[in-house]
Order: sequence, then structure tokens, then C-alpha cells
Amino acid sequence: MKLCVFDFDSTLMDGETIDFLAKAHGVEKEVSTITEAAMRGELDFFESLSTRVGLLKGMNAKIAEEMCACLPLMNGAKEAISGLKAKGYTVVVFSGGFRIATTPAKAILGFDVDFANVLHVRDGHLSGLVGGDMMFGFSKGDMLRRLQNLLHVSYENTIAVGDGANDISMFECAAKKVAFCAKPILKNAANIVIDEKDMRNLLQFI
Repeated sequence: MKLCVFDFDSTLMDGETIDFLAKAHGVEKEVSTITEAAMRGELDFFESLSTRVGLLKGMNAKIAEEMCACLPLMNGAKEAISGLKAKGYTVVVFSGGFRIATTPAKAILGFDVDFANVLHVRDGHLSGLVGGDMMFGFSKGDMLRRLQNLLHVSYENTIAVGDGANDISMFECAAKKVAFCAKPILKNAANIVIDEKDMRNLLQFI
């Protein structure tokens, strides 16, 4: 059994889901400043996520859904996932972002399962609250260990691909630690670095 786990935002998707939503809601500057600091590892992930989602309070939930269904996917993402699956890998997405983005992408890219957070909706609008699988800085590593135990996948047969500080915890569980167009803090923890925005480059290391 072999496993490849991807981050979603700025890894399989070209950008940050919350930044797209924030732009539509008129709070782009405030949210993107926090996002950048969080991805550099300068802020606690849980606190930064909660603060950013709070700024989305009042956004029409239907508009948010429609936007997340057509986010720009990373160049070469579909081909990379197809290539991994052809080599026998189970492909999973861990996102500190939102399921309204990862679930539509699953239908297009063909990965096997997604774990992400859920934006709370009240009366057809975002309430400013969020909960889910990937709320903390340690969440990805914790979930990866659980999957490895469930699927009987070894450290040696695990690949982790990400771009930001909250991907470090899953690097601890994977033999191949891939920093994709990543922040310096993640590059320092990686043993494979890809600086070109083309996910097909991953396949040369498999």
C-alpha cells in the first residue's frame, strides 16, 4: 500500500480559497495579510483561521459555494494525480481550507478522499464560524498517522506535498517530503523542493 497526501490551497489549487472569498466579500487585504503570516509560521494556525473566517461573516453562502466550484487548479495537478494512481498510490487531500472547495476539485482531479474544514452557515449566510478536520497546526500529521495505521501504509511508502507551515506536521510522517512553490519554513523541512508551478514535476521523484 502506498499513500500520497496533498495540501490543497496553493498546492493543488493555484491560490488560497479564503483569499478568493475575502475578495468577493470586500475584506481581501485583512484576510490575505493574516494568511501570509500563518503560512510563514508566524501565527498560530487555529487562531489565524478563526480570525480570517470571522471576517467572512455575512457572506452569501450560495455565492461562496459557486466561487469554490470553479477555483483555478494548479497546472499539472490532474496529470500528477493520474500518474500517482497509475503507480498504485492512494491519493488524499488534507486542507486547512474548506470542504466547499476540495469536494468539487475531487470530481475534477480524481483524488480518493478529502479532509477539510466546514464553514458554518446560518440563514443562508456564513456565520463567521468554522469547524472540521484540519483546524490546528498539528492536524495534518495527526490525520496522516491515523490513515497510515488504518491502511497499513509505512513511512517509507508515504509522500506528503505542501507549501506552508501547517504542512510540517505531515512531513514528519512521510519519507518523501515535497515542498511545492513553498514558504522557506517548509523548504527547510523538505527533502524534495519543486519551485516551478507545474505539479507534473512531482512524478520525476516517484
